Amino acid sequence: MKALVTGGAGFIGSHTVDKMLDKGWEVVVLDNLSTGLRANVADGVKFVKMDILDVELLNVFSQERFDCVVHLAAQTSVPYSVDHPDIDCQVNLLGMVNVLEACRKTGVKRVVFASSAAVYGDADCLPIVEEAHLKPGSFYGLTKCTGEKYLALYSQIHQLDYVVLRYANVYGERQGDGGEGGVVSIFTRKLHQNQPICIFGDGGQTRDFIYVGDVAEANCQALMAHTRVNRVYNISSQTQTSVNDLIAILAAVADKPIDRSYLPPREGDIYHSTLSNRAALAGIGWQPYMPLPEGLRRTYHALNKAM
Repeated sequence: MKALVTGGAGFIGSHTVDKMLDKGWEVVVLDNLSTGLRANVADGVKFVKMDILDVELLNVFSQERFDCVVHLAAQTSVPYSVDHPDIDCQVNLLGMVNVLEACRKTGVKRVVFASSAAVYGDADCLPIVEEAHLKPGSFYGLTKCTGEKYLALYSQIHQLDYVVLRYANVYGERQGDGGEGGVVSIFTRKLHQNQPICIFGDGGQTRDFIYVGDVAEANCQALMAHTRVNRVYNISSQTQTSVNDLIAILAAVADKPIDRSYLPPREGDIYHSTLSNRAALAGIGWQPYMPLPEGLRRTYHALNKAM
């Protein structure tokens, strides 16, 4: 199998590429390095520095003839999307359509699309199931929701198989400070530097933190699934963890106290979130394995080594 990973030099993308290589797949990475790092890409992997909006994208697809695509390249910051909805739309919608057109024209068989818990907004019932009403509270969530609809229509009109994975808050090694799960990266960096941690809101807001290695495995499982494709699956731990509890676990991992301060909540942020992951087990045979304390320990110690 020959796969393209857009955004493959980024946080989730580079871990996904590593999993694919472990499985013996041929992988090509396409990334504009706006947030990704060339050093994240394993030695020997073909790398194409290109934006998904580039008109030359089709040439890459025509030359390489991919069997499948994992589409991870995106604008992933909720606050940025609120301040810059035009750029968020360009990258997350026009960029995605450019990728889908290249898939259609070159015979790609399947696309795995990285969606988000942000499509749900503030839900009334937890854990959130895939059939829940979508009411995104940010432009980021809106573009992810719309991207899912584009993919479904491409499947209907052009018979392009797809799997949509709605990630919860992803964390782990190589994470930057942006994106939905960036709070872990920010907190661990502040902790390493013995700086106080600023919390937006009262700290009681909860998130469903999922380790990046588990997410990378979900991407691979979605590519390999023989049945129950052309569907949406939540990828989550199905566990609520408050920001205050997250800080307490990090303090135990680092074995040091943490000074904290509280700021007003940010516009567009969800207060409570956890996703049901039962459908992913039944549909693509995936389930999470990494406990949060161990995942945070790996994340913290990886940062210590890097710095």
